Amino acid sequence: MRQIYFDNAATTFPKPPGVAEAVRSAVERFGGNPGRGGHYFSQNAAAKVFETRQLAAKMFSAQPENVVFTQNCTHALNLAIKGVVRPGDRVIISSMEHNSVARPVYALTKQGVRAEVSWVGKTDGETLENLKKLMKGDLRCVIFTAASNVTGRIMPIRETASLCRERGVCFIVDGAQACGTLPISLEDGMNFLCTAGHKGLYGPTGTGLLISDGAYAPSTIIEGGTGATSAELEQTGFMPERLESGTVNTVGISGLGEGLKYVAQIGVDKIRIYEDELCGLFIDGLKRAEGAKVYRRGEKFAPIVSFNVEGIPAPALSNALAAQGYALRGGLHCAVLAHKTLGTLPDGTVRFSPSVFSSERDVVSLINYLKKICKTGL
Repeated sequence: MRQIYFDNAATTFPKPPGVAEAVRSAVERFGGNPGRGGHYFSQNAAAKVFETRQLAAKMFSAQPENVVFTQNCTHALNLAIKGVVRPGDRVIISSMEHNSVARPVYALTKQGVRAEVSWVGKTDGETLENLKKLMKGDLRCVIFTAASNVTGRIMPIRETASLCRERGVCFIVDGAQACGTLPISLEDGMNFLCTAGHKGLYGPTGTGLLISDGAYAPSTIIEGGTGATSAELEQTGFMPERLESGTVNTVGISGLGEGLKYVAQIGVDKIRIYEDELCGLFIDGLKRAEGAKVYRRGEKFAPIVSFNVEGIPAPALSNALAAQGYALRGGLHCAVLAHKTLGTLPDGTVRFSPSVFSSERDVVSLINYLKKICKTGL
């Protein structure tokens, strides 16, 4: 049976050929430990890591030293949130947050951090007004997703950044569903931009980025070898080594570098236009399928579509699609706050998320099968 992949919001697949080649080459040629020696193998590995650091810095308007490699976006968000927020601080998160934000913040409330949820409205104006009401008084940090992993809802990041700057508040952004698809960078005004390497940047799994403007010096939650200041027990004080304890994922970082090159070569705008067209085709098809409902609450969207079919729980529908070779994700998508906002608890939705490698033909095939389900059931 032919397998058709529409779960790119989780991890893009397939990857560009250059990514696989870079991973293979790193295993064969860059086998040394970067920053841990002056020999040929260590220096070559370090050069490859720095090349990728520069590529990420250029794409997101950062200084290379403020680009930190992480395991994934969740890892980056934890480093940023727990590195900035202290017991007794107050933080605000949006009602569309992924658990990679909600759970670290919840864990911090057990240490005396006060957390509030700002409700995301039907419009950006309503969303910003709700945030303003909560920004009175002492406030350490605001944490917003750039685009919802459930619906693709694009948040008013620039306006939120402006509100934070006016009040001297740290602004952390979850860019997992935006980076590589939307034109986002530090020029939008955030202090920290966290993202996955394996989603819209087309890198391997096990890669992520924590990118900062340097305005905040996050404390460490992991200490260890950095290849620098080794004679001192105090953790290395300068970036990026301060937050990169232990051996970095040289193989994955090499692949991520090729993913960044691929996105830059095509262009973020072209990628979004193509994926938006596929989402538009999919939504139009669902409009003609009786009993299908699309969840698009907001004004602007990244190329993600959440939907349900009346009378069929989302997990059951996604399992039925998988049995026919269609890979979509059904359920809560690790984002219970977002589903509470949408009113889609307890079963959640089924999520359609294409990539540059998706085809119109495959979207039409999926639509036709969903129409059949709407008529006959599972």
